[in-house]
Amino acid sequence: MDRRNQAPLVDSSACLCRVERSVAGAGAARLVPRSKGCVQPSLRASIHPLKPKRSPGGGGGGQCPMIPGLPDDLAVACLIRVPRADHWKLRLVCKKWFRLLAGNYFYGLRRRLGLAEQWLYAVKCDGDGRVSWDVLDPGHRAWRALPPVPGEYASAVEFGCAVLGGCHLYLFGGRDPRRGPMRRVVFYSSRSNRWHRAPDMLRRRHLFGACVMGNRLYVAGGEGGLRSAEVFDPAKNRWSFVSDMAASLMPSVSAVHGGRWYVKGIGEQQQVMSQVYSPETDAWSAVLELDGMVTGWRSPSVSLGGQLYAADCKDGCRLRAYDEATGAWSGCFDSGHHLGSSHAVEAAAMVALHGKLCVVRNDLSVSVVDVTAGAGSPRWETVAGKGQIKTFVTNLLSTIAGRGRTKNRVLHCQVLEA
Repeated sequence: MDRRNQAPLVDSSACLCRVERSVAGAGAARLVPRSKGCVQPSLRASIHPLKPKRSPGGGGGGQCPMIPGLPDDLAVACLIRVPRADHWKLRLVCKKWFRLLAGNYFYGLRRRLGLAEQWLYAVKCDGDGRVSWDVLDPGHRAWRALPPVPGEYASAVEFGCAVLGGCHLYLFGGRDPRRGPMRRVVFYSSRSNRWHRAPDMLRRRHLFGACVMGNRLYVAGGEGGLRSAEVFDPAKNRWSFVSDMAASLMPSVSAVHGGRWYVKGIGEQQQVMSQVYSPETDAWSAVLELDGMVTGWRSPSVSLGGQLYAADCKDGCRLRAYDEATGAWSGCFDSGHHLGSSHAVEAAAMVALHGKLCVVRNDLSVSVVDVTAGAGSPRWETVAGKGQIKTFVTNLLSTIAGRGRTKNRVLHCQVLEA
């Protein structure tokens, strides 16, 4: 390259005051005030870069992008694909990411695109009556303890649990050991990861039935001869009464099947009775004792794909389904590996998880079966558990320690997505 085309090298840090004085001579130097010499700028780089000043009007022109180098819509498309287990890390990156994950837009978009993940939540009670809850991520196949439940439910018993909107876990009613029956309602949001208050029920209830139909929470009956029933509408955020039950009842088992709510329990005369509620007509009706569905109905049970399933043994390793055509129950799925009849492996709940039937036991072991595969080729899978050998050893040790000792038990199991 020709040197004539190159720009001259300039030392920007050099001071020209001395050069000017030397050229001007000694006489002219007296005319140049020495105290007014130029001050050399400090060229040391700062480790704290200056922040861009925002315009007084608060316009968005000076705002930093969500991800540098990407438009915000493309950045959101990347963030919604981050696994749910890492969302707590995203909230710590910056305030802009925190606000994004705190709103409904982020998780609503994940649901619409089929990216929402379902986790299993178990509310349990230990031998001392303390209530706690754990969460199971099916991807990691391990239970994780969660922070304590709200204080009013830390030692409550006989309370209800349900899910509304797919992401809100409600705890309602129950009995406090000191204050007695409660009307309190609280709910946990899997999106904000916080507990919130909801309007109290209209009646104090414990040992009652509850279900969800049309994203509305229905409760009915309870100990003390209650016949009243009420419904909570989250869209209106209020409770309202519905028709009373045909007779007072303490429900022990209930399920929603065919758009109606079936309830089975103990009546005032200590007799087993069943009732069904239809939200379309807002009416209760008694179920005949000879009804095939009620006579063979056991807890736990769940409705999946329009079919009602129930456990056919204590450990839930054999299931049966109700056939509406014949009006009878029939065994359809058997794992072939039964865990025993101890309290630890007793099936406590059955839920639908990712389109499969999930059996949860008191020791928090979880088995999943694909009911869509048909009765001829059921596919059982253990999502969380100790294994057959460890389960046998645990049952043996608990038997030696004494059957009369108080044991842990699962009260409720629900599935939340986010």
